[in-house]
Amino acid sequence: MHERPAGVREDAHYWRHGALPGVDLLRARYVTHRFTRHAHDGYVVAVVSYGVEAFHYRGEVHRAGPGEVIIINPDQDHTGQAGSPDGWAYRVLYPPVDVLAGIAAELSMPPGTPYFADPVVPDPHAVRLLLAAHRAAERSDNLVTSTLTRTAFGHLLRRHASPPPARRTPAAGQSAVRLAREILHERLTDPPALEDLAAAVRTRPFPLLRAFKQATGLPPHAYLNTVRVRRARQLLDAGTPPARVAAEVGFTDQAHLTRHFKRVVGVTPGAYQRARLGPAPRAGHP
Repeated sequence: MHERPAGVREDAHYWRHGALPGVDLLRARYVTHRFTRHAHDGYVVAVVSYGVEAFHYRGEVHRAGPGEVIIINPDQDHTGQAGSPDGWAYRVLYPPVDVLAGIAAELSMPPGTPYFADPVVPDPHAVRLLLAAHRAAERSDNLVTSTLTRTAFGHLLRRHASPPPARRTPAAGQSAVRLAREILHERLTDPPALEDLAAAVRTRPFPLLRAFKQATGLPPHAYLNTVRVRRARQLLDAGTPPARVAAEVGFTDQAHLTRHFKRVVGVTPGAYQRARLGPAPRAGHP
């Protein structure tokens, strides 16, 4: 667990296993790489095997080291970067909401979207289960992978899920934010200026900016790039060449796509597509 990975070269592999419907996997070692502030539409479940990852989440900076599990809830903005000079190594699973909700229902837990209050949990048993599941996915062992993964997720739900916090009363401007998000989704390749976006939802730029950041954790331009990356992933999964993907989601060129894609996903669009359309990576560290 604490063994230092050989060398300091950054390395990352991102893929999806056929036995885990909708669950993406990442195995990576990062030193200088930084994840920009972004959000996922599902969960992030990571086990750090070396070094320290630091990340901003829910208004605080958290640090996770070897033997700790990181759990990020859906649609919660966060960052990620090295928390020690040598960077960090980890294995990550990205289960969609319906997967964890389905397992929670099988365990007779309260209905609704599972919620994890603590973003960093020291749980040696969870670490063993998650690492075993992740490594099985590299070996393409369907029965073992699916069994271990469901077991690991079930353990996390029983031990660390809790009732979600009470919903805040919607702020004045929540409707404007909803309409603004709809416009941004529809106009990926030709987004309006902030002033025009505010006018379209019948408010002023600064009130919209404040309400938008309160609702999503991101300003409109950062939110737009997150949506573009999500759409880019769908196109890459379908086999669309990265250069064409860049144009279809509104980035100026492939280099522009690559820069933003790696800041959110952790690998380049080309590496992502090769891994998704090809076999699982060979087993290795971390």
